[in-house]
Amino acid sequence: MFRIFRRAHPITRLGLTPPRPAPDRHGLAVVLIVRDEQTHIAEWARFHALAGVRAFHVYDNGCTDGTIAALQAAVPGMATVIPWDQKLADARTGAEIHNQVLAYAHAVRNFGARYRWMSFIDVDEFLVPVRDESLPAALAALEAHANISLPWHMFGRNGHDAMPGGGVLANYTRRNPDPMSDAKGLRNFKMIVDPCRVTAMKVHSIETDGSADTVNDRGTRTSARGREAQSFYSADRIQLNHYYTRSDAELRAKIARGPNLTTPDADHLRRVMRKVDNIEAGEIEDRRALEFLARIGAGTAV
Repeated sequence: MFRIFRRAHPITRLGLTPPRPAPDRHGLAVVLIVRDEQTHIAEWARFHALAGVRAFHVYDNGCTDGTIAALQAAVPGMATVIPWDQKLADARTGAEIHNQVLAYAHAVRNFGARYRWMSFIDVDEFLVPVRDESLPAALAALEAHANISLPWHMFGRNGHDAMPGGGVLANYTRRNPDPMSDAKGLRNFKMIVDPCRVTAMKVHSIETDGSADTVNDRGTRTSARGREAQSFYSADRIQLNHYYTRSDAELRAKIARGPNLTTPDADHLRRVMRKVDNIEAGEIEDRRALEFLARIGAGTAV
């Protein structure tokens, strides 16, 4: 008699008890899990500091280059770094525990009491104030809410085979025209939430007060499933730019690093390249990040 053993599904959702808010909590904190992003992390951190982020909580997922030193030099005194080089699994079932989700849950419980808002993004994602002078100013109109969903705006290679000089924002200004596209890999969200009301954590969906209900940046409320509708789309106040590929050379290096969860190499390559093809179909020009920097007098190089 033969038994068929199937690999357990990874654990990608973690429940938690939210922290009690500190009396003087305020501002926006950004949580990041990072591995070997020395080239781009300074630009990313300086941009968000200019945009009004109060603090960065950075989970070091085994960096072997100068990522952490570059970060600390870019935003002195603003970044708390936590060693986070691990791959954990449920001992009984073998189910892998998503390291990124675990970091996010840790950040909420251990640091969330200090802040009114928390967001959980990657180094290739930028939160762009669309018409305000800062992210806190843009969020002021959403004080009544605890859970904001921002759709990806997916940027491609912009014709660059090799990494150009001058940074990401100045060199990558073309994106897919439809953030709500049904094409594989294009429609997804990251969140800005009240950490003191978070009750469950995933990468692209966060529950607050026991519910996955969320609002867009206009304050329109819907369910987690409802945000998939075209009518939910908004980037009136805050636009989430996702520079998924950067140059072709960097894309190849990204593929070689592999995914956050254990996935066969061939499957990972196929999924990434399908997403890239979809991103670069019918691209449009989008300079909102550069327009924000110009509006606050920061120029284009950060």
